[in-house]
Amino acid sequence: MGHWHLAQGKDIQYTSVGGYFLQDDPSTNPSGFDYAQHNFGLIDRKYPSDATFDPHATKSQWQRFNRWVQYLNNNCGKSENIRYKVIFFGRHGQGYHNVAESFYGTPAWNCYWAELEGNGTITWADPLLTPDGFKEAQKANAFYKTLYEQQSMPHFETYYSSPLKRCIQTANTTFSGLKVPAEHPFLPTIKELFREDVSIHTCDRRSTKSELEKFIPGWKFEDGFTEKDELWQADKGETPEHQVARSKTVLDDVFTNDESTWISVTSHSGEIGALLKALNHRSFSLSTGQIIPVLIKAEVVQPVPTSTITGFTPEATCKQPPITSVPDKGDFEGGIAKLKSEAIGMDHDPKFPGARLDDSCKTTVFAQDEATHASGYGKAWYRLSSTRV
Repeated sequence: MGHWHLAQGKDIQYTSVGGYFLQDDPSTNPSGFDYAQHNFGLIDRKYPSDATFDPHATKSQWQRFNRWVQYLNNNCGKSENIRYKVIFFGRHGQGYHNVAESFYGTPAWNCYWAELEGNGTITWADPLLTPDGFKEAQKANAFYKTLYEQQSMPHFETYYSSPLKRCIQTANTTFSGLKVPAEHPFLPTIKELFREDVSIHTCDRRSTKSELEKFIPGWKFEDGFTEKDELWQADKGETPEHQVARSKTVLDDVFTNDESTWISVTSHSGEIGALLKALNHRSFSLSTGQIIPVLIKAEVVQPVPTSTITGFTPEATCKQPPITSVPDKGDFEGGIAKLKSEAIGMDHDPKFPGARLDDSCKTTVFAQDEATHASGYGKAWYRLSSTRV
């Protein structure tokens, strides 16, 4: 398959094809689901192509699934309007912002701490992975190695990563050192729109392109990747509707311009959730380091529709820390929050200072952005509105 020229300037409808992965099944509980315990969720089943591809039943489940996907793309009454891809969406490993949120509690984190660069001990602006985060990525590396060697699982043809450092570190640790085909080396492309929802949190603000080039030499940046982060705003955050719309935009770009069938995307919990929604996949939340594969059917339909959505809206913050000091509740040693057995009280226990967050929270009113969504990439390919995404 080459570039999908037929899709240029038209709308693409996505379907998450069910019956192939456990994560598609409504009876599969996302809570506690571990890809490494379930062969990435691949269902043990037969395919119509087995009769000719594996008549003696000697092939692995992954080999037979790959042959079936090839058949869907190249045979099966093939239509030029339809393409199939298998995309693995991996959430980054644990970052320092994750332990900070656990340390302070989500209400205080969202209201005050997340807007800071750090706390003087650790930094969570475009944060790095914690040691546990690296372990999660190393676990994925070992699991891929096993599947490649023992089940001949297909190798990825393209690798994409969010521009945030925690994803770059996760992808690099996950795939470095694995034996891959020479024609499909591990040479990721950093894509802007695979980033996390663009909130006012500093952990969602990316570093400059120059800094990222030094951080991960040799990686590619997609065309149009700007030097500075032009999407992040200190006072307004992206709406859920806007995130789903720009997630569809990046999917449209991948399906239109990337001829690969097997693709890896390293991203974030919120962004993967938005991507799944754009793909009409059931909601399936991922803990840090988890991975979800999806068999995707893309079909070209009508010319690109336009719709008006709210782009960015103001977010509530706090004038001061909701909790200024909680003795013996936790500390950051070497950048890791070592939480004690008791949880930090937030808004339910009056003995904690600042127990009622609403007493110190404020909202500054800003005009809302009205973003007009149009799929496809123009000169300012990352923009969905007249100002910024």
